Amino acid sequence: MCSQPHPPKLLDQLRQALRSRHYSPRTEQTYCHWVRRYIHFHHVRHPAEMAEPEMNAFLTHLALNEKVSASTQNQALSALLFLYRHVLGRKVGDLGEVIRAKKPKRLPVVMTRDEVKAVLSNLAGDKWLMASLLYGAGLRLMDCLRLRVQDLDFSRNEILVRDGKGAKDRITMLPASLKIPLQEHLRSVKATHERDLADGWGGVLLPGALDRKYPNAPKDWRWQWVFPQENRWKNSKTGDEGRHHVDESLVQKSVRQAVVAAGLTKRATCHTFRHSFATHLLEGGYDIRTVQELLGHSDVRTTMIYTHVLNRGPSGVRSPIDGL
Repeated sequence: MCSQPHPPKLLDQLRQALRSRHYSPRTEQTYCHWVRRYIHFHHVRHPAEMAEPEMNAFLTHLALNEKVSASTQNQALSALLFLYRHVLGRKVGDLGEVIRAKKPKRLPVVMTRDEVKAVLSNLAGDKWLMASLLYGAGLRLMDCLRLRVQDLDFSRNEILVRDGKGAKDRITMLPASLKIPLQEHLRSVKATHERDLADGWGGVLLPGALDRKYPNAPKDWRWQWVFPQENRWKNSKTGDEGRHHVDESLVQKSVRQAVVAAGLTKRATCHTFRHSFATHLLEGGYDIRTVQELLGHSDVRTTMIYTHVLNRGPSGVRSPIDGL
């Protein structure tokens, strides 16, 4: 008599529910992390045995004891709501008096044009090119790393950002000064791709089910990463080989080292290039709606955080000590 198959584990059910709704791999990883934390906080009780009071206790613990930010607490709440609604099939009622983490109002760190130039001068090769795109096109780091060859339109000077934050596509500018460096870079990438094809590989992962719909697409030059990793990955079970895009940590490390080498005291990161892009456009007199569209913000209020540059604040006031 055949034994009944074991039902999938809770986290496997969570992953399946997220994938069926086309959530990103990053969101899947984050939601699994918070559900795991929630279960361990309540001494490995199954979430089906718990309800709103236990959710309240966990979220309050994060705010009071873990001192997490408001966005982190909201992230944990979103993970739990998804778990109960879409995996356990239960509606979540009033959570009661959850102690909310305070959301400080902070202005983004912005580099001056000279500081951007100094940081870029301490980068080289593809790291320089990636950082230049972050600043020159206002890209997020993952927007840049996930670029495919066909996303660069050199004739229209446009970059198509596919499936960006919030699962949105958008078009932003392709800086004229980066066209030749990008074309030279792509020639090198294409040579690598052709060597991979000659070795019997050369395929990349495609979004959704495109590889089943178009079986030859994974090896098509148009679908290759603009910034592929240096070495091919290898599946130890199947023996398959391929290339993913450059790992984000490598770019973050290079930028961090470049910021130190440039002598900046600001806490500048890869995302600071995007902040600087928006701020410098507004300083240059561009309309805020145009900047909103280039950044891909759904709400103009998100873009308005950069308008602090239009009101010069303390920098527009002359200190009395300067008049002595």
